[in-house]
Amino acid sequence: MRITDANRINSPAKKSAKKAGKAGDGAFSVRQEESSPKQTEATSQSQDVGGIDALLALQAVEDPTFARKKAIKRGHDLLDGLEQIKTDLLVGQISESRLNNMLNLVTKARGNLDPTLDSLIDDIELRVRVELAKFNKF
Repeated sequence: MRITDANRINSPAKKSAKKAGKAGDGAFSVRQEESSPKQTEATSQSQDVGGIDALLALQAVEDPTFARKKAIKRGHDLLDGLEQIKTDLLVGQISESRLNNMLNLVTKARGNLDPTLDSLIDDIELRVRVELAKFNKF
């Protein structure tokens, strides 16, 4: 925040300083509310450790919706790679890096979630393997 009027800030402080000087005996004094600082309570760390263990255990469990989205994205990536290979074939020059990328996608491990989704991804992977075998990559 930008302050444009410096007089607004300084003017109340001057007035309060004058009032304080008139009310007192001319000496500056600080009002003390408490003579000793508050003591903090000790926390129980043994209860916190159980909470952290539970959080770590929950993080280790994979969310089924996340795993499904991940499998669908993998299927789309495989299909996109097949489309790019088709385009390369039409042009007449196949990129070696694209074939290596497809080989990496096929060899990635995947989890079994939904039998229908798994069979669909199996079909896509089979097609990718056939295309890679044509170029002696699989």
